[in-house]
Amino acid sequence: MFTSHIKEDKLCNSEYLINYTNYFFIYVQEVYLTKELTKKEWQYLPRGNYPKPLIFHDGRLALKPTPTASLALFIWLPFGTLLGILRALIFLSLPQNISIPILAFSGMRLLSATSTPTSRSSSKGQLYVCNHRTLLDPLYLSLVVNKPLISVIYSVSRMSEILSPIRTIRLSRDRNRDGIMMKKLLDQGDLVVCPEGTTCRENFLLRFSALFGEMSEEIVPVAMDTDVTMFYGTTAGGLKCLDPLFFLMNPTPSYTVQLLAPVPGASTCQDGGRSRFDVANEVQREIGKALGFKCTGLTRKDKYMVLAGNHGVV
Repeated sequence: MFTSHIKEDKLCNSEYLINYTNYFFIYVQEVYLTKELTKKEWQYLPRGNYPKPLIFHDGRLALKPTPTASLALFIWLPFGTLLGILRALIFLSLPQNISIPILAFSGMRLLSATSTPTSRSSSKGQLYVCNHRTLLDPLYLSLVVNKPLISVIYSVSRMSEILSPIRTIRLSRDRNRDGIMMKKLLDQGDLVVCPEGTTCRENFLLRFSALFGEMSEEIVPVAMDTDVTMFYGTTAGGLKCLDPLFFLMNPTPSYTVQLLAPVPGASTCQDGGRSRFDVANEVQREIGKALGFKCTGLTRKDKYMVLAGNHGVV
């Protein structure tokens, strides 16, 4: 009885498979069979030969999961986790003059360059505008200019706000409210903003929000770039509070920070010479030129709709 029942199940399954296959092949026009000899000649397609440029992608792995690379990843993972936590604790608990040499000894790298010295045109704080690579952008900029900064971010997790060693303010995405708040913050000190609104891993710049164009007489563009070997410090579908940790888990994570020549802002807008959008586009072009990145009109919403199916509100 038991044996007969198995045979009947096998027969039903095979009939279902045949019917399903016939239904599938109704819509198939051509079938290509690949020979083993052809497979051996396959090669990875270079990034420059892609039919469309790769701008948005997600996932934590920054390496190709080949057998050798995967083995190295699993061996490094427990050490990298401990190292990432240790690096974070060192940075948060020790003074900069002590923590920076220790972090450099652990494999972290920071390269900085200044095109021209910035000059204060008023008693207000300096406005720094940078492209967005990871949540650590304001921290690295603070290290380069060697002074505390106030950071305004469009979307950040509550955990990142709590752990941030510099003052971090979340923007509401209401233009009038955010504009008033940014002007008040500039009266209190130097301010840094990432107008892309989200991170971009590839050599592209997303469209800059134009709100900052009327906030200050002088705007300092800051070109940011990162280099990782194992883990990306960004995500669209995962936990954002873990982004800094994944960046610190890389064996030798590096940051490049370039302070560019100041760009005139509020006064040129008020005189009617150009709009805040012109200012935002000029800052984007200057940063793209310094990094060799291509400027795009893509937005934060475009990224999250492609990768996560939402608008990316944390």
